[in-house]
Amino acid sequence: MSQATYCQIWADTQRELDTMLQREREEFLQPQEDPEQVMKMLATAYVQYLAILRKLAEAHAHLVHQQKRAAVRQALDGVMGRILEIKGEMVALEKCECHSMAAVLLELQRVPEDIEIPIPKYFIQENLGILQYREKFLHEILLNAGLLEQKEAVTAMTLEEGIRVIQVAERARQGRARAAFMRRIYLEEKRHSKKQEQQMAKSPDDAATCIQKVWRGHRQRKETERLREEEMIFLGMSLPPELEAMSSLQKTNVLEGEVQERANFSFRHELRAAEGPHIKETFQDEITQCFLECRHVTGRFPDYPPEKTGGSKAIIIEKHPEEILEELAAKKAQAEAEKNEKDKKGKEAKEPAPEKKPPKVEKQVVDEGWKMGPSNFLLMLEEGSSQYQVFWENRDNKADFLQDHDPELIKAGEREEVEEEIRVQVDEVMQEKLLRVKEAVDGETGPGQVKAAKEKASKTPAKKKISELEKDLTPGRTIDSLYQQLAEERLLIQVKNVNLSDYMGSQTVHENAPLVKSLLLAGPAGVGKKMLVHAICTETGANLFSLTPSSTGKYPGREGLIMMLHMILKVGKELQPSVVWIGDTERIYSKGASKGEDEVNFKRLARLLPQFLRALKPKDRVLLVGTSRRPFDANVGPFCKVYQKIILIPKPDYLTRFALWKHYILQCGGTLTKLLNLNCLAQVSDGFTQGHVVDVVHTVLTELRLLQMARKPLRTVEFVTSLARHDPVYNEEEEAFQAWYAKTPLGKAWNAARETNEEGKGKRKKKKGKGKGKGKK
Repeated sequence: MSQATYCQIWADTQRELDTMLQREREEFLQPQEDPEQVMKMLATAYVQYLAILRKLAEAHAHLVHQQKRAAVRQALDGVMGRILEIKGEMVALEKCECHSMAAVLLELQRVPEDIEIPIPKYFIQENLGILQYREKFLHEILLNAGLLEQKEAVTAMTLEEGIRVIQVAERARQGRARAAFMRRIYLEEKRHSKKQEQQMAKSPDDAATCIQKVWRGHRQRKETERLREEEMIFLGMSLPPELEAMSSLQKTNVLEGEVQERANFSFRHELRAAEGPHIKETFQDEITQCFLECRHVTGRFPDYPPEKTGGSKAIIIEKHPEEILEELAAKKAQAEAEKNEKDKKGKEAKEPAPEKKPPKVEKQVVDEGWKMGPSNFLLMLEEGSSQYQVFWENRDNKADFLQDHDPELIKAGEREEVEEEIRVQVDEVMQEKLLRVKEAVDGETGPGQVKAAKEKASKTPAKKKISELEKDLTPGRTIDSLYQQLAEERLLIQVKNVNLSDYMGSQTVHENAPLVKSLLLAGPAGVGKKMLVHAICTETGANLFSLTPSSTGKYPGREGLIMMLHMILKVGKELQPSVVWIGDTERIYSKGASKGEDEVNFKRLARLLPQFLRALKPKDRVLLVGTSRRPFDANVGPFCKVYQKIILIPKPDYLTRFALWKHYILQCGGTLTKLLNLNCLAQVSDGFTQGHVVDVVHTVLTELRLLQMARKPLRTVEFVTSLARHDPVYNEEEEAFQAWYAKTPLGKAWNAARETNEEGKGKRKKKKGKGKGKGKK
């Protein structure tokens, strides 16, 4: 599609977003009493925001104009944040991670695929070069250290296979010999024909005619190709040659990199030359006026704020001196009132206490009902909407063939940087000027001010204590050397190329975005926990650190583990995003005694993980992910405190099993016929996991079986026989998972909410029964 089409998609989506914002102002800010109505309202907004996110991601991925991409990116980030806020409200309301969306999807006429969260492509595209270099560097480290997985051993050929290989090689040799013989004959005939042509020389007129034919044909082909290119550019179906010659990555780098920096620098230089003197004069006048107003109110010139507090930004105010006097008078009156109140309390304490009166019965506070919490993203969306209406809504996108930048937008963005640079220069000049004025008018000198500043600094509170993990335990070492050490010791591993779209299982996982410090994936073996960890890293381009007993055993003792976690933190923060994965994490908090030194050292992580999480700041894109197939073997208390978000991945239901059988059979080259009953397979595989289905399909559909499929179609019994060799997830294990999840914070909240609802339903039934009895009388 052309750029105009994607601009139209953006325009339509922006109108839908404006409608959603208007609806939020009308509905979400009003208190609601019915929980079912609130849940329906949240689920509807959730589905609609997902549709908007999908369209914005498509427009952002294909737009070439960088300023338009920046505007779409702002809306895209705001919508993603709003989806997470609505998801959090839904979880808080229902006390559950899994929500029933069937009624909402039916009402909105949507399909289940519409509630799958799309992954924006810019997560990977913006850092594609860095990710490719990092992957190549890690591969070289593992290759040099001999840690790459060895290929499968070569098996001996059978006699039939050996004969077939020899036959193929012999036939190929005969074919090459025949081709060489025919080539010699062809060259001999060509030499003979050339000799005849030399003997019969052509006239100059014939030679000129031949040259003219070749030249005219060449010129006409070039002209036709040029006209075709101009037509495609005019229709918007292709880009100009200077952009078409570049790859998509090079195109992005050129537009966002050196060329954009040069353009910004030129605009910045132009702004500094044209508006710099006026900006400088305006700042000086504002600061001078502020000094004079403060002296008029307080009787002395103020101290110039240091650069750490913002310099002149901290003293420039937009209030009238009379307003300042009113504020000072109000503060003085408040101080006197507090003093009088203290004196009054002191007098009352000396007098004998009167007899206490019985406390008044306070009125019960009526619950106003549910109300949407404050949002951190609605303001971003509203600002983006207003900017779109000002800059982009009425712009003619069809005439912008070259997708060139808008100079006025660049100047608006660069003006703030120019003003900041000039402000720093003005602060230096005005600070010296203030010192001279204070010395001449008030008689204050510089050393006294320095002394006062030192006294003020001495009163500042002490710095917060830095934890052991936040201290730099590896000074002088580069990130590359730490990266190499972690890779050689198998703490940093390669990520398997797995996408979230490849995961077929519980829809609960698709609806959860792991944007917390720690996440636990719990479920039976084979439901895809490890696959989801690799999918998170693939979709976000994250490094994957793996903590296992064998890898942590190389750092024995508490000090060794602190050094290991420090290196992981240092490299993970520098090369973020990063994922720290602990497989079978219940072993850290297991109730029984440990076996072996590595296991004992592995359990020491339990005391250091809270400190590791405290070292992660909000800006750090580092996620701790634990996977567990037996979480009920661990102590629940500390286990649930470390992992802020717990997702229980159950075994697949009937519809999921049906989709799994169909997907993997077709993916492995199988053919669906009437002899293969997928309904029967979905019924028989009740209790089995996704891993069991994948293993059975790979076991049955071997290379030999695929070759026989044309004359021997697949049958249901082949898969059933192979499935019978696996053990399913028994009811006892599933009940153990449910009982353990009921002990988690969210599980406890869900059980409490369910009991409350049941009590409410019982009371309503009793009231209805009494009402019916009275009616009969």
